[in-house]
Amino acid sequence: MSVFVQNMNTGEVIDSYRPEHVVPPASVMKLLTTGAALETLGPGFRFPTILEYNGVIENGILKGDLYIRGGCDPSLGWKGRTAFLDKWVKAIQSAGIRRIDGAVIADMTMLDGEAQNPNWLCEDAGNYYAPGIFALNYYGNTMNIVLQSGEPGSVAKVIKTEPAVEDVYFINHIRCDKISYDGAFVSGLPYSRERYLTGAVPSNLGTFGVKGDLPNPGLLLARHLTARLREAGIAVKRDASYMADYNPLTPARNELYIHYSEPLSEIIKETNVNSNNLYAEALFRYLGTRYTLPGSIHNSQDLLRDYWRRRGVKIQNAIIKDGCGLAPQDAVSAKTFVQLLTIMSHSENKEAWIASLPVSGQTGTLKTLCPGTELEGRIHAKSGTIAGTKNFAGYIDMPNGDTWVFAILINSAPGKAKNIQTVIQQYLLDVYRAHR
Repeated sequence: MSVFVQNMNTGEVIDSYRPEHVVPPASVMKLLTTGAALETLGPGFRFPTILEYNGVIENGILKGDLYIRGGCDPSLGWKGRTAFLDKWVKAIQSAGIRRIDGAVIADMTMLDGEAQNPNWLCEDAGNYYAPGIFALNYYGNTMNIVLQSGEPGSVAKVIKTEPAVEDVYFINHIRCDKISYDGAFVSGLPYSRERYLTGAVPSNLGTFGVKGDLPNPGLLLARHLTARLREAGIAVKRDASYMADYNPLTPARNELYIHYSEPLSEIIKETNVNSNNLYAEALFRYLGTRYTLPGSIHNSQDLLRDYWRRRGVKIQNAIIKDGCGLAPQDAVSAKTFVQLLTIMSHSENKEAWIASLPVSGQTGTLKTLCPGTELEGRIHAKSGTIAGTKNFAGYIDMPNGDTWVFAILINSAPGKAKNIQTVIQQYLLDVYRAHR
C-alpha cells in the first residue's frame, strides 16, 4: 500500500502511509501520460493524418501512389465512425484525380515496428484492451469476432468479423459451456494474420461477440479508402499495402489533404474518463517522437520520466514501462501522484485537466465510487484496476472551498477489486467526515 492525502490549499498532510513506496499504479498511470501530453502539446493540439502522393497528376491520372501518413491519432474510425473517408475522397477528387495507377499505401513509419509493448503480459497480447499501437490507428484497433454458440461441450463457430478483415486466420478452441459470462480470450501479435481463440462462452446463446485487436489497422484503413475511391468512380490499379519501416532518405511527397483529430482536450477526456488504453498508449508513443524519429517505446519512457523530473515531481524511484498501466512492472508512489496532481491544479490547462477526470458516483470509471454519499460529485480522480489491485488518485472538493489531493494505491490484496474499492470508499468517507 501507498497512501497520501494532503490539503492543497494549506499544505497540511491529512493522512499518510508509506507515501514514497512505489507500487503498480494500473490505470492511474494514465495521469502521467495525459498530464505530460496536455502540458507539452496544449489542449487545442490535434493529431494530423496526411494524404500525400508521389509521381505526377496528368490528365486526371495519378502516375504514382497515394499515401496515408499516420500521425498517431487514436480516434480514426473510433466506434465505427468512418464518415471522414468521404471527405478524403472529395479531397482527392478536388485534386483532379480520376485514376490512380499505383496503390493506396498506409505509411506507419512515424513509430518503429515494435507495436506491442514487450513489457505487457503475453496473455494480454491480442485482446482488445491491449492492441498494438501504430502511427495509423483505426477502428480503435479492435475487431468484434462474431461466434455461433452451440451445445455444451461443442466448439463455437466463427461467423465473421466486424469490421471485415479479409486475411485474418483463426485457430479456434473456444468451447461452449454452461456459464453466463464471456470467458473467451484472443491471442496474437501485431502484423500477424493468426489469432488464437481460447476459453469459453455461454452455450446455446446464438451469436456471441468477442473483441480482439486488429492485426494491421493501417492496412485495413488503406483498403477501406481504396474501396471508397472505387465506389466513387476513381479507379485504383493496385491493391492497398502498407509500409512500417522508417527511412530518412524517402523522397519528399506532395501534400494533398490534412485530416485533424478532435482536440487533445477531448482525447485525454476519453483516455481518463473511460480508461482507454489505446488512447493512452497513442499519446505515450507520440510523445516519444519528440526525441527522434521513428518514435520508440524507450524514447517515450525517457521523455515521460524526464518531463516530470523537470517539473519537480519526485520520480527517480518510479518505474515507467508504458503509458496506460498495463505493464505489471510499472511502479509509482502515492506521493509522486499527489505532486503531479498539485502541479496540474496550478496549470494554465487546469480546466481541461479537471474536465478529463471522471466524477465520483456520476461518470466513467468513478460511477460506482461513493454514489449516494456525501462524496458523490466531490471527487475528480483516475482509477486503476487489475487483479488484486484497486487504486485511485485525484482531488476532493471540500465544503469550505479547500481542495484535497490524494492517492490511494492498494496492491496484492486478497479478494476481488470491488471489495477493495468498498474498503477504499469507506476510508475516504471516514477521512472526509473527520475533517469537513
